[in-house]
Amino acid sequence: MQFLKKLLDFYINSSIHVALSVYALVQLTQILFSISNDFATSYFAFFGTIVGYNFVKYDALARTKKVQMSLQLKAIAFLSFLSLIATGYYFFQLQKTTQIIGFVFLAITLLYTLPFFSNKKNARNWAGIKIYIVALCWVGVTLFLPIINTNLPLTNYVFLVAAQRFILIFVMILIFEIIDLRLDDPHLKTVPQQIGVLKTKRVGVTLMILFVLLEFLSTDFRLEFFSLKLALALTTILFLLFSNENRSRYYASVWVESIPIFWWLFLVVFG
Repeated sequence: MQFLKKLLDFYINSSIHVALSVYALVQLTQILFSISNDFATSYFAFFGTIVGYNFVKYDALARTKKVQMSLQLKAIAFLSFLSLIATGYYFFQLQKTTQIIGFVFLAITLLYTLPFFSNKKNARNWAGIKIYIVALCWVGVTLFLPIINTNLPLTNYVFLVAAQRFILIFVMILIFEIIDLRLDDPHLKTVPQQIGVLKTKRVGVTLMILFVLLEFLSTDFRLEFFSLKLALALTTILFLLFSNENRSRYYASVWVESIPIFWWLFLVVFG
């Protein structure tokens, strides 16, 4: 049992699970827009997420060298190195325009992590901005990269889905912020820190209702897509309502991040 727990911790800490969630959203995008045989974008997003998230999480630790590298950290570093090679390989399989967009999100990741300014604070520490940067990156990678890489037009429906995707990721992050409320630095000014847990949940529920209602603006309304997004919304709302500061870290790191994975697999099996 101890071995399984260590394996699960490595799976989470090495960002494989969050990368799989990103991969699932790319697959959902490909289903929504009837994109086929675009393996490069999917794998670029998967391996790039491992590299990006591990860089964000462990960069400061590596630079300050405050603690000795544990066996797990060494394994994560090795996995990140292999993922970096895979990311580079799939990067060169992308269209030129997609590569440029990929560089933009790389710049955002660096801004989010590295202290570029004299006060030695990165964007991650800018009060209240973290949630918007993360949601923006997820939308860009999981929606716009596959769209642009297959030369599909940026129609109104694309931007409608972008708004929905931003809302979904935003609310998922709210769940993390509620659970991490006791641990987060008060200066981060996360949403629960500023307005409290109850109001945060109300905001999240309201946003998910908007997420569903936006589907009615589509000029190509399809019942199957509406059903999928309604199910996504209801699942996310339930996780949001049952979130609290005493929840295990696995509640968000495993189950909340599994929401896109679950519904992607549901479409693969029953779609």
